[in-house]
Amino acid sequence: MYKISIRSLILSFSLMISFNSNAQNKVEKSDLNKDIEMVTDAGIIIMRLSDETPQHRDNFIKLVNDKFYDGLSFHRVIENFIIQTGDPETKKLTSDKVPGETDLPYRIPPEFQPNLFHKRGALNAAREGDNTNPNRESSSTQFTIVQGRVYNDSTLDIAVGRINKWLAYNNVINNPKQKKLQQKLQGLFDNWDKSKETQYESIKKQLDSLTEIELESMPKYSYPEAHRITYKTEGGAAHLDQNYTVFGQVVSGMDVVDKIAVMKTNERDKPLKDIKIITARFIKRKEYKD
Repeated sequence: MYKISIRSLILSFSLMISFNSNAQNKVEKSDLNKDIEMVTDAGIIIMRLSDETPQHRDNFIKLVNDKFYDGLSFHRVIENFIIQTGDPETKKLTSDKVPGETDLPYRIPPEFQPNLFHKRGALNAAREGDNTNPNRESSSTQFTIVQGRVYNDSTLDIAVGRINKWLAYNNVINNPKQKKLQQKLQGLFDNWDKSKETQYESIKKQLDSLTEIELESMPKYSYPEAHRITYKTEGGAAHLDQNYTVFGQVVSGMDVVDKIAVMKTNERDKPLKDIKIITARFIKRKEYKD
């Protein structure tokens, strides 16, 4: 769902050189006790990073110190779900690339924490899908803010069913016995063309069959009661738990997130009117009412 397509290696390499050449590209001890103020065309969003996901936290701090997000657009917006940014190509007004295909050429290991979940306002690390990213590693730069929806017990049961099916599929493709199948699937994605569709469908059918078997035998995930209550009162994106790293939370400015989320979009969920990040910077941490 958050898949980032195959990147342009030349562009990514040049971006990496630029990123690493900045003298500010480091984590200052003082940054760990600050919030991030993201000033956008639609208003200000204040975000707080989690110390329980230190690799994601430190990576995001480096990006903010490097002014990486300044001038980028929200390239993917889905009402009652998420708003997404972090593709450096969106800084270019005339880019001919599909939004969401580019980031810096490295990934961040997953940092799933039991008390960090996809409630309204959660910061979520985007990533490529399991077929090309079986370890569920995060994008270096792209992230989403969860706007979400409010659930009831029935819709939560459906969501947790999706989670367990994803987990079962991930178990299958990470099983050493299925390494050859996974490698074939990876190869098809890396060198895709229409003529390989039949081969892809055949491999996918085998993996789906193995997933159903795994689903019957594996321990099932279930939401902690506190999470269920939050999803039924505040809302969120419950079906993403256990599959994407949550590394922070919006502490002020959810009205701005809501404003962006309702914007009209094209068939790729890109807003028809660009919403830019003017700047992202560190500010003194305080308590907020919203």
